[in-house]
Amino acid sequence: MKWKIRQLAGLLMLLMAAVSTNADVNDIRIWQSPESVRLVLDLSRAHEHKIFQLKNPDRIVVDLADADLKMDISKVENNSTEIIRLRHGRRNKNDLRLVIETRSTMAYSSFPVAPNEEIRHDRLVIDLDRPVTGATARPAVVKKADSYEASSRDIIIAIDAGHGGEDPGAIGPGKVKEKHVVLAIARELQRLLNNESGFAPYMVRTGDYYVGLRDRSEKARKANADFFVSIHADAFKHPSAKGSSVFVLSDRGATSETARYLADKENASDLIGGVTLGDRDDHLALTLLDLSMTHKRTASVQIGEEILGEMGKISKLHKRDVEEAAFVVLKSPDMPALLVETGFISNPSEARQLQTESYQKKMARAIFNGIRDYFYRHPPAGTMVAARQKAANTFVEYVVRKGDTLSELAVQNGMDVKALRDLNGLNSDSLRVGQRLRIPNS
Repeated sequence: MKWKIRQLAGLLMLLMAAVSTNADVNDIRIWQSPESVRLVLDLSRAHEHKIFQLKNPDRIVVDLADADLKMDISKVENNSTEIIRLRHGRRNKNDLRLVIETRSTMAYSSFPVAPNEEIRHDRLVIDLDRPVTGATARPAVVKKADSYEASSRDIIIAIDAGHGGEDPGAIGPGKVKEKHVVLAIARELQRLLNNESGFAPYMVRTGDYYVGLRDRSEKARKANADFFVSIHADAFKHPSAKGSSVFVLSDRGATSETARYLADKENASDLIGGVTLGDRDDHLALTLLDLSMTHKRTASVQIGEEILGEMGKISKLHKRDVEEAAFVVLKSPDMPALLVETGFISNPSEARQLQTESYQKKMARAIFNGIRDYFYRHPPAGTMVAARQKAANTFVEYVVRKGDTLSELAVQNGMDVKALRDLNGLNSDSLRVGQRLRIPNS
């Protein structure tokens, strides 16, 4: 009897060993961004892999030893313009080979992502970089140095829709995902800024893909943005939590338990979205960064107060003051930066609101109004808005009354008749009652 027990125990150990050595691929997802294409493989356990490139035709090959494909590869949703198709085969009877056929030669990299609180299984991330072209070499919106003195450049607003791709963000009742809600609000804010003379939006994330937290502010920096706003709709551990909030970066700790909790959750996004661990700032760089950011803090708070005032007109505010927390995404040394929580997606009533197009438009309008009002009062030097403000202070408006003539008005204001005519774009000296003229403010 003891021999049979020992035999069964041995067989059980062999079975467990066989299970532990397998690294099966349970699912594959493809995310497309303007700069790259990302493939994410869900694995049954952590496992070493080999990756290399072949040409004629172009393809990336991934080998996993002692692995099986546990899903139908033909059903992988492929919206990429660079990947022709995926295929697989056996290698040395026990190994799994995945082949990614591409339309051109692409630079590639890969790294594992360990389980975390949100995703409990191992993943393998494969990034394929698009060939650099004129369209992808630099951001679409860039301030040119030679336009500063010309008073012609727009105020550039970097709009960051939180989460994306592998990272859905918070998930509310009915499985509504934060990443979809905030992208809709961001796109509406983009539309409003496009329609406002003197402003130009720059979208950090334009679709459903993930951007690393530090990469978000870096992309805004490369676009030479004047302001960075990160839009979220987070969850709290209690579904009763509700209301909109605005946060600036804190160098002293969070102003509330909620602020600390939300910052911890947002800062963990890189673990969910998938980032390499080899690109970390050293202590000196972080120290210099913190010193530089101090100079932008006052402006960040002032813009936050403007946005809070506007959001308070359409929603309950979680806190009436701008809060502070250590959000990594706000470490932007050369521009004011804010994180806006449009509501708690974990709250059933707010989750229903946030899903509606009408409420998304109202929230985008509130953020837009706050940004616009601040920059109308504090326009950056060399911008079109600053030029308009200067012109408004230089001239006064005069309403033509009965009996007024252009020559008399010119004499009264110490001007030449032609100069007054040119200033107002007049084709003749004739005037009409009620007509509005620009007169130098002397």
